Amino acid sequence: MKLPPLSLYIHVPWCVQKCPYCDFNSHSLKGNIPEQEYVQHLLNDLKADLHLVQKRTLHSIFIGGGTPSLLSADAYDYLLKEINKLIEFEHDIEITLEANPGTVETDRFKHYVSAGINRISIGVQSLQGDKLKSLGRIHGEQEAINAAHEAKQAGLKSFNMDLMHGLPDQTVADALSDLQRVIDLAPPHISWYQLTIEPNTQFASKPPVLPEDETLWDIQEQGQAMLAQAGYQQYEISGYAKTDYQCKHNLNYWQFGDYLGIGCGAHGKITQPSSASIIRTVKVKHPRGYMDLTKPYLYESWQVEPQDRPFEFAMNCFRLQQPCLKQAFVDYTGLTLADIESQINQAQKNGLLLDQGDSWLVTNKGHRYLNDLLQLFV
Repeated sequence: MKLPPLSLYIHVPWCVQKCPYCDFNSHSLKGNIPEQEYVQHLLNDLKADLHLVQKRTLHSIFIGGGTPSLLSADAYDYLLKEINKLIEFEHDIEITLEANPGTVETDRFKHYVSAGINRISIGVQSLQGDKLKSLGRIHGEQEAINAAHEAKQAGLKSFNMDLMHGLPDQTVADALSDLQRVIDLAPPHISWYQLTIEPNTQFASKPPVLPEDETLWDIQEQGQAMLAQAGYQQYEISGYAKTDYQCKHNLNYWQFGDYLGIGCGAHGKITQPSSASIIRTVKVKHPRGYMDLTKPYLYESWQVEPQDRPFEFAMNCFRLQQPCLKQAFVDYTGLTLADIESQINQAQKNGLLLDQGDSWLVTNKGHRYLNDLLQLFV
């Protein structure tokens, strides 16, 4: 068993208002954010996890939420400098911050760049006013466009635009118009994904009318063709990037890499070769409990049992368009290829997977019926 690359996920739990489709750990803002206090808790949380680093450098950092762009550039400048004192950064580390267009004033991105952030992910979701309203977004179409222009001029290495399709009452023409307008803004990376109704959300309690499956398939097929024609290569289910602009942090997730999670409700995954174990961690979810000095930041942790590792590996690696190395399975799960021989053979027989010698490649059919492929490894 070998140590994979190590990333860091930082969670900022506050947002201006909770969107009806959102099932992330987010809390509507009431009053001012306790910025300095929370940053110090993040650092203390990280210090408690330093034994899990195991002499590795940091491959990437992703700051998600909530709405991380509610925190100031000064807060991130201090936070990142202190993190770098605790864990050495790789020379080309990717540091991403999620941003809501409704919280970004002029020059905000430039200040974030000065603080050490080199990639911004802009939560656009739609460029049509009625769709933004139905999604509960606090920004308008022009604010999203302005945010893209700001990102281009800020000196970032890259930026992403998040866009949803399959929205309430959305037609094929609506969805493709949205996508074309984002393509025209020329972000180096686009995350284009279908809205799904998650449990414990407002949409789950009051479901909106979503497009029929046939409409969704037309949107997907035609949209993927548009993205390819515009020079965006699909490398993951919802990830499309210009050459050399894939998201390093997400790739580390999908390639079964390790990541520390700090902040409210943050998840982590850590490999420990000395005990041939894989540990998953979750931090305390609510800000009040997380910042309670009388309690630990860790809410729960558990070992991923050997029999569960094939599914966890497949669930991540088989999302990718690129081949999945067999040696990575052996190195990062501590298992042998013989342990999954029957599942692999069945996947090949069903036309879901190709054997390429030193790797496996998910077929077009396998990507379309990914759940069927993954079910073989349960």
